[in-house]
Amino acid sequence: MITPGYVRTMAAYNAEMNRRTYAAAALLTDAERREERGVFWGSLHGTLNHLLWGDRIWMSRFAGWPKPVGIKQSARLYDDFSELTAARVEADADMSAWAERIDQDWLDQDLVWFSGSAQRELRQPRAFLVTHLFNHQTHHRGQAHALLTHFGHDPGDTDLPLVLPQRTMA
Repeated sequence: MITPGYVRTMAAYNAEMNRRTYAAAALLTDAERREERGVFWGSLHGTLNHLLWGDRIWMSRFAGWPKPVGIKQSARLYDDFSELTAARVEADADMSAWAERIDQDWLDQDLVWFSGSAQRELRQPRAFLVTHLFNHQTHHRGQAHALLTHFGHDPGDTDLPLVLPQRTMA
């Protein structure tokens, strides 16, 4: 069962991994961050933009955040890396604050939304969708990690118990 403690733990993990990823990405040149590398969103810069987009689209459904542009434009949210970095830091802080407010009753309810990808209304349990939010981040951040490693900049351990060694799910 997904609990409020799980949501808070994963929000903390997400924020820390984003901090590490962006710190490593900042060591690259802009040309390196934008280099087409054959990943789904093209480049490291595109992947980081898409990750922020994914958080924003789900948080628009979960917490009323402004809905971002369509998915096809998601790799181009921010052209400037420093603006992208600031937006990422703000989103992580806002997601962590949201996670602190989550309760089990909210998680146990369904969410109904119109999916632009599926082009229809969908209904799923919120707990399942919150799991998807964090899984999506991990999936694309894994791509970013591989790209950073290719360029010789390792953002460090990604294993949850090593990133948040003292964390509990309570």
